[in-house]
Amino acid sequence: MRGSVPRELEELIRRQAGVVTRAQALAAGMTRHAVEARLDGGRWRRLHPGVYLVYTGPPARESLMWAAVLGVKPGAVLCYQTAAELHGLVEARKRGAVHIMVPRGRPAAPMNGVVVHYSRRAQIARHPALPPPRTRLEDTVLDLAEAETTATRAVGWILTACASRRTTPDRLLTAMDGRLRIRRRRMLLAALGDARAGVESILEHGYLYRVERPHGLPQGSRQRRIRVGGTSRYEDIRYEEYGVIVELDGVAAHPDGERWRDIGRDNGSAANGLVTLRYSYADVIERPCEVADEIVRTLRARGYAGSGRRCGSACAPGGSSVLTGPVAGTNPVRAPGCEPRARRRAT
Repeated sequence: MRGSVPRELEELIRRQAGVVTRAQALAAGMTRHAVEARLDGGRWRRLHPGVYLVYTGPPARESLMWAAVLGVKPGAVLCYQTAAELHGLVEARKRGAVHIMVPRGRPAAPMNGVVVHYSRRAQIARHPALPPPRTRLEDTVLDLAEAETTATRAVGWILTACASRRTTPDRLLTAMDGRLRIRRRRMLLAALGDARAGVESILEHGYLYRVERPHGLPQGSRQRRIRVGGTSRYEDIRYEEYGVIVELDGVAAHPDGERWRDIGRDNGSAANGLVTLRYSYADVIERPCEVADEIVRTLRARGYAGSGRRCGSACAPGGSSVLTGPVAGTNPVRAPGCEPRARRRAT
């Protein structure tokens, strides 16, 4: 491009990841003939009407993002999964639709590979500085949580965002306060409280609402930082007074390649007089009562005077369970969306 495109336009194209609009080229001093010559010669390619890619080869993901934003009238911002990519909340995708948010009342022409969302909050939610234009991280998280079809996935966005250390429960709460209407507000507020207490994943959230609270277990400390072999690691839950650690082995947090590290950490804990219990997602979701009973037994063997309680009439951890009957007049403590499948179908 050097020598054939105005220098200021070269800089603009660089900032826009190799994408330029016809209007930008003409405003910078290029003639219509010069633009058409580059298109006819294959040096530039149309991505959307009036939006061109100025290099050969497959367009990069960032170029596609810029092209989507530039392909509509001013005011469009990247949103939902695409904004989450840019904020580092999900892995960057080489393929997949680009999501943009457009102010309501400004219809956008259809574009291949682009999903358009209309919102009155498009400009309010826009990040003030980061290119390409996108919704703020907190607004992105709330948009995704509100759009999810299941309660579990909605809560997952809250916990994932806070666990990433890219935002905090307080920042998300401030963003939520700025919305007059938001789907599942009560549930998301509860999730923010759990995140503030140290819950960082859906698995930990399930443990809290399926195992610890409904069965009357003592409250454990969460995400306690420890030093192992010169590196920092975090324990999922520790019942400090009794020297019992509970680790929740989700696939993402504990891939197969790290199993031996986990075993080494457990051995080190045992050498220091600590007991480590490990449970999978299936354990927590499918047999929470048995898990609670095992934990109470372990705690009692190490000085815990309580017995825990059954979470309801259907709580059946085993004939030799140490859990007592449910407290009269109380209901099991369960998170919204975490009810047993049979009960969920009946409501």
